[in-house]
Amino acid sequence: MDIEKEKLLFMYERMLLIRHFESRVKELFAAGELAGSVHLYLGEEAVAVGVCAGLNTDDYIASTHRGHGHIIAKGGDPKFMMAELFGKATGYSHGKGGSMHIATLELGILGATGIVGSGIPIATGAALSAKLRHTKQVAVSFFGDGASNEGSFHESLNIAAAFDLPIVFICENNLYAVGTRLDKVCKVADLSIRASGYGIPGISIDGNDVFEVYRTASQAIERARTGGGPTLIECKTYRWRTHFEGEPDTYRTPEEIKAWMEKEPIARCRQQLITDKVLTSKKADEIEQQVVLEIDNAVEFAHTSPLPAPETALEDIFA
Repeated sequence: MDIEKEKLLFMYERMLLIRHFESRVKELFAAGELAGSVHLYLGEEAVAVGVCAGLNTDDYIASTHRGHGHIIAKGGDPKFMMAELFGKATGYSHGKGGSMHIATLELGILGATGIVGSGIPIATGAALSAKLRHTKQVAVSFFGDGASNEGSFHESLNIAAAFDLPIVFICENNLYAVGTRLDKVCKVADLSIRASGYGIPGISIDGNDVFEVYRTASQAIERARTGGGPTLIECKTYRWRTHFEGEPDTYRTPEEIKAWMEKEPIARCRQQLITDKVLTSKKADEIEQQVVLEIDNAVEFAHTSPLPAPETALEDIFA
């Protein structure tokens, strides 16, 4: 394989970290320990990890309401994320943002947001800032297939193309915008074709193949970093869970879910790494055990962390 061993092991570990973080969040939410709502990234791990493995620490990402995976892939610490989900003062947003509003500028994470398509112009603005400051930083915007029908998507692609901004647009096409199947509201089979309307490259790939995602995204990132302008990458993937936890799954068939789960990214990655002798089964199991322990520690950290003090209610806001 043409990817260095350290990078391969990093991607495998990060996907496992997302998988076990989200699985634990699912359990905690079902047990009534988490307030609000959660939108899980289970099944889509290869997209976030494959993209972020090609970024530098000071590169930017703008996330979505389904953003836990992006944040972990960019280097977010599960214990500070878990604390945020519990509304604790030790969380990334000091317990004031919750699941859908995690940000940490030290890692280039501009924030997750619950408004569909709203992160796309934010990432575009960050790319414009990087170009004006001549920093060689790159911005990545993650968004779903539903957001590709928003005006913010088209306006941002047009601006990014017109000014050759250093940005990569990542469309995570999991087939459904809440419960609306894409083919009911869109005539094109590949959303990447929309890039042609703005004179920029567009490509559709298997979003459950972390190696393909990494290679494709890395090329686009390098192109952006060296002045080549933006790229639109459509990653075809699938979310295992409903749009949000607790929602009745009335719009998907069991056969469709089963078929996509059989194409899940982590098992595919593990098998390929074992076949290529990058990993042994024993080593793969040891990595997973360490990941489970890290998530256990994150939950314990969240449980024992304090709630925000009432006098901090007006801190960290703009007036």
